[in-house]
Amino acid sequence: MRQILVLAGGLSHERDVSLRSGRRVADALTRSGSEAYVRDVDPTLLSLIKSSRPEVIWPVLHGASGEDGALRDVLEALDIAYVGSRPASCRLTWDKPVAKALVAAAGISTPASMALSHATFRELGAPALLESVVDSLGLPLAVKPARGGSSLGLTIVRSAMELPSAMVTAYAYGDIALIEQFIDGVEVALSIIEDALGQTQTLPAVEIVPDGGVYNYEARYTAGSTEFFTPARLSSSAAASVAAASLSAYRTLGHHHLSRVDLIIDSDERPWFLEANVSPGMTETSLLPMAVEAAGMDATEVYAAIVERALATT
Repeated sequence: MRQILVLAGGLSHERDVSLRSGRRVADALTRSGSEAYVRDVDPTLLSLIKSSRPEVIWPVLHGASGEDGALRDVLEALDIAYVGSRPASCRLTWDKPVAKALVAAAGISTPASMALSHATFRELGAPALLESVVDSLGLPLAVKPARGGSSLGLTIVRSAMELPSAMVTAYAYGDIALIEQFIDGVEVALSIIEDALGQTQTLPAVEIVPDGGVYNYEARYTAGSTEFFTPARLSSSAAASVAAASLSAYRTLGHHHLSRVDLIIDSDERPWFLEANVSPGMTETSLLPMAVEAAGMDATEVYAAIVERALATT
């Protein structure tokens, strides 16, 4: 019987989502025959890990506490097997402009963008600066924090008058705002998993159709507010293209065990990389579990195999 510690909660804006994800992962692992329990992140955590020495730790933490690599540095120092990407990979992925640059260098299309710090925004003056942004990137635009998940702080800007407010919203979640050209098309998420033997598999693409037109935090985690199609309604050639692009991004960013890649497919069936996530949501409305089901796979078996892979790669 495997002893598995699932870390969930933390202090990020995505705490509630993390707790829901953690409970579902622990329940699935328990059904597989393991002894899995959920633990929040607090000052007593390290003492508990040192005293109980679980075989595997599965961080189901969202936001900086679970995705910026710091916690995984600590787990490396404790010499305990854990599920997910290594610290360096997490840091590269957590910083969206850096991830975009690496993926673009690998030959994958990604929307043209600018990353503006709050300090630059203040020092250069908002009116002239934002006028230059619109002149350079055009409209519409997608504005979001350069670091973060669950589409927190995301705004779609369709007129220049909306841009200042969108910048303020993004800065509420971090010091750097990422401004991207808005690509009109079909939004999809590609989940990637590894089995116990290390075979990497792209799961069926999930097509995302939010009722309000924008896949923001509320659309992600409010049941019934977004329509999902699994597999996505893509031609066979487009489905192959997004699978190849997502797998290339997975390898370029150095991911391990599981992750999710978000893309847009334009009218020419060209996939555009938006961002990737080393700790994808695992709630009842999350995309990776949907993709597992669409593939005809059992989540209990999939998660157990991921744990075995983590043990094999320690």
